[in-house]
Amino acid sequence: MSRLVLRKKRPLLKRKGRLRRKVLRNPRGKARGIRSVDSYNEGYNTGYNKGYNGGHEEGYRQGKYDGEGRNEWRDGVEGLIDSFIPEYEILPDFSAEQIVAAGVEHLRPHFRHMLTPDEMAGRIVHALDTRTPFSLVRIGDGELLTLAQGSVLSVEQVREQGPFLGYAGVDVPDFDARDRVRAAIMQASVVGVPKLRVRNFQPLALAVFKAHGIDFGALTLTDSLINYYLYHAGHISRIVRGRRVLIAGKLAEPLADYMRQNGVNVVAAISPVEGVKDVPRVVAEIASHDFDLALVAAGVAAVLISTRIASELGKVAIDFGHLANSMIKGEAPFR
Repeated sequence: MSRLVLRKKRPLLKRKGRLRRKVLRNPRGKARGIRSVDSYNEGYNTGYNKGYNGGHEEGYRQGKYDGEGRNEWRDGVEGLIDSFIPEYEILPDFSAEQIVAAGVEHLRPHFRHMLTPDEMAGRIVHALDTRTPFSLVRIGDGELLTLAQGSVLSVEQVREQGPFLGYAGVDVPDFDARDRVRAAIMQASVVGVPKLRVRNFQPLALAVFKAHGIDFGALTLTDSLINYYLYHAGHISRIVRGRRVLIAGKLAEPLADYMRQNGVNVVAAISPVEGVKDVPRVVAEIASHDFDLALVAAGVAAVLISTRIASELGKVAIDFGHLANSMIKGEAPFR
């Protein structure tokens, strides 16, 4: 049997900024003439404000507070821990974080590895050097909600939770888009999935993958934010250096100009991409160009375009995402 190891609680960061003091006033808004009442109110306010500020400061340190005096995350975890402790027993010397950390450590053999930025960059460069078809797609909330239509969530729920889907290129309901995204995920060389266990991210990914018969174990995984991690690790310039680059997406032209200004050989910029229904036309236009690497920033359509570039054209394609916006705005200087 594996031994549980309890780790020391890590120091928590204190959020910067001043706390707004909540001041209690006389309910009638008037000063009372009795000194004892004034003293009482002054003492009450001092004590209340001290406790109020202390509670908020604790909430800031935890980073998960919800309203004044409540921490639903902590309350939920503490309650869950209590449910596993036998009656007439307590575990007083360890925090919720320490207990959860020990449990997670116990499950280490079940971890699924996600390619790191260095590993991901190595695979992309190898595919470019060997002229091997390769596609990196990233699955975020837009793709997951598209997959959830009529499987995990109703159409009405998808509309409610994904009002941005129209901008991402999917007009709900679109079951054809749902099925094409599913096929693209199963065909991609590497699939970026959300690491965060929050609503509409990893839990939804697990649910829709199961509903659509997509086997996590059969996929090569990385983080869905790998585009940013590749950038911060300095790999983007290494990947595009000496390559004939094609850019596709709504911001293809400004991104192409930006890349050219930084010495990148951009041979074509395909724009616009009008959602998932525009994918066949876009892929046909891409096929008319000779290139080594495609950077695709086109919402949900990027998943479909990237896999088709690899499978039909034998090229390397990267779902570039909003990193394109960050570069154009100067938030991500070329490196």
